[in-house]
Amino acid sequence: MADPLGIAYSPCPNDTFVFHAWAHGLVPGAPPVDVTFADIDITNGLAERGDGDLLKVSYAVLPYVLDTYALLPCGGALGRGCGPLVLTAGEVEASDLAGRTVAVPAERSTAYLLFRLWVADHVPGGVGEVRVMPFHEIMPAVRDGRVDAGLVIHEARFTFRRYGLTRLADLGEFWEGTTGHPIPLGAIVARRSLGERRIAEVTDAIRASVRHAWADPAASRDYVLAHAQEMEPSVAQAHIDLYVNEFTEDLGAAGHAAVGELLTRAADVGLVPRVTL
Repeated sequence: MADPLGIAYSPCPNDTFVFHAWAHGLVPGAPPVDVTFADIDITNGLAERGDGDLLKVSYAVLPYVLDTYALLPCGGALGRGCGPLVLTAGEVEASDLAGRTVAVPAERSTAYLLFRLWVADHVPGGVGEVRVMPFHEIMPAVRDGRVDAGLVIHEARFTFRRYGLTRLADLGEFWEGTTGHPIPLGAIVARRSLGERRIAEVTDAIRASVRHAWADPAASRDYVLAHAQEMEPSVAQAHIDLYVNEFTEDLGAAGHAAVGELLTRAADVGLVPRVTL
């Protein structure tokens, strides 16, 4: 038997739902995998160092890693109504963020790219300090007044009101309203040195794992909840429903167009190097 492929993805419900079948040997003929759980900022760093066979990364890191990794057309997170939020502790206008401190989960992330594009349109003069912190610390920091606003992702879409926070902006709505495209969030990349045949096998395995998850969603429930960081089952299911969709099975022309639009717009304002997918 071939050595397992190293794969790193987050413990978030959408990733564990998608990869459960493959990780548990439920996809006939799929190559074995050795799974590492890591948040997106960690996997982005792994990709930039060329460390790992298969990685879940932010689309924002693609311009820095495409020499080493190939974008796979499945397994990632791209959709509508699922964008990051900008939160504040009270009712304010976007212009009030001028010169203020904003917490973000990572700088090389799709969320951050969208935030910078939104700021350019809505915050004259731009924000002040951008402070990177783990995403689960951002809402308490906003609530407690340690930062003036926070950029949040993942299940925070469903839980921010528990912290008494206000949604200043939905960056998914901003993106979709500006471009008409779905929003690219997380991508699956494979090391190019695996070769075309191996990468094709991996692609087939991911698609089979997604289809298995849809056909028997109860099979992955324990795995999802075991890694969901004490998330309530209803929130975990809402997370899956939001981020796992037809683009997870196949990016297709619409998905690739959305990714191209994001990276082109970001390159136009100097946020990332210009690349061709």
